[in-house]
Amino acid sequence: MSNLAGRTIKLFLVDGVPDGMRTAEIMSWTGHVLFAPRASVAALLARPEVRKTGAYLLIGPDPQDADQTMVYVGEGDNVGVRISSHNKDSDKQFWEHVCVITSKDLNLTKAHVRYLESRLIKIIDREGRASLANKSDPDFDLLPESDLADMDDFIARLQILLPVLGADFVRPTPQVRSSKAVKPTIIPSSEAGIDGAQVQKYSVDAATHPEFRMSAGGLQARAVEVDGQMIILAGSDARSEEAPSLASNVRTYREQLRRTGKLHPAEGTGNLRFTEDVAFTSPSAAAQAVMGTSRNGRTDWINTATNETYAAWQDRQVARAEGPVVEAVHEQPQ
Repeated sequence: MSNLAGRTIKLFLVDGVPDGMRTAEIMSWTGHVLFAPRASVAALLARPEVRKTGAYLLIGPDPQDADQTMVYVGEGDNVGVRISSHNKDSDKQFWEHVCVITSKDLNLTKAHVRYLESRLIKIIDREGRASLANKSDPDFDLLPESDLADMDDFIARLQILLPVLGADFVRPTPQVRSSKAVKPTIIPSSEAGIDGAQVQKYSVDAATHPEFRMSAGGLQARAVEVDGQMIILAGSDARSEEAPSLASNVRTYREQLRRTGKLHPAEGTGNLRFTEDVAFTSPSAAAQAVMGTSRNGRTDWINTATNETYAAWQDRQVARAEGPVVEAVHEQPQ
C-alpha cells in the first residue's frame, strides 16, 4: 500500500438501510455529501442540505451502453431547485442516483461551486471510467489564489470520499514512479493532464510494489499493483481484436480508453499501446484489457524480480502475514 495518511469517514444511513439515502463526511473536513437513490428524491428535497449552494452529480447507466456509467455534473445556489428541475427533464431520464456536495460551514460561494463543477467534469473526463452527460465544460477558475488552493484540497478529499459511496469515476489513477522512499506528493495537475486541479501522485518503492510483466502472442505489458488497483504502465501493448468472451465491463473500458487516446494504435504492429498508466480493479481485468479476451490475471502476470506468478507472490505475502498470527495463537496460555 501507499503511505497515504489514514482517514476516518463517517457514514449515516438516513433510512436505516444500506441502499437508501446516506450522508458522508471526512473527519475534520468542512465538506458534506448526501447520496440518495432517485426513488428518494422527494425526501432528499425536504432536507436542509439541498437548499444550500453546492454541486451535484446525477448518476446512472448510459442509455447507449448499459455497462457504462453516465454522470451529469451541475451546480446551483439552491441545489434542490436544480435537482427538482432535472427530475422532470425528459433529456435526463438516465439517472438513478443523485449526489449532493455542500459545505457544513456555509463557506461555499457561487464561484466556488462553479470551480468545483468545472474540475469534476475534467476529472471524470480524464479518468475515463464514466461518460459525461454534460454537453459542454464550463471552464472556470476565477478565484483568488488562496481559494484555488482550498478548493483543490476540497476536491482531493472528495476523490477519497466519493469512491466509498460507489462513485469510483472520480478516483485518481496513481502515477507510478520508482523511488527509495514511498510517499505521496501533491503535484500541479498540468503534469497529469487536469488543468488547474491537483492530484495525488505516488512514489513507489519497487520492494513494496513489485513490477509484473505479461508476455503472450507477441504482446509485452508491465504493471504495478497500488492500493488495490492494477496499474498497467504506459508503453505496454494490448491486442486490438476482442474475443466474444471478453467481459462487457472491460470491453466498455477499452473502448473508452481508445476514445480518450490512452489506448492508441501502435504503428507497424497491428496492436494497441497504452500511452498512459491506466488503473484496473483486478489483475484479471488488467490481463483481459491486454489480451482482449477472458484471462486469469493471477497466473498471467509474472513478478519481474522473482519470476513467480501473481498468485504465488500474493500467497507468499499472505504466508508471511500469517506467521505472527499463528505464533501468537501457539503462545496463548492453555
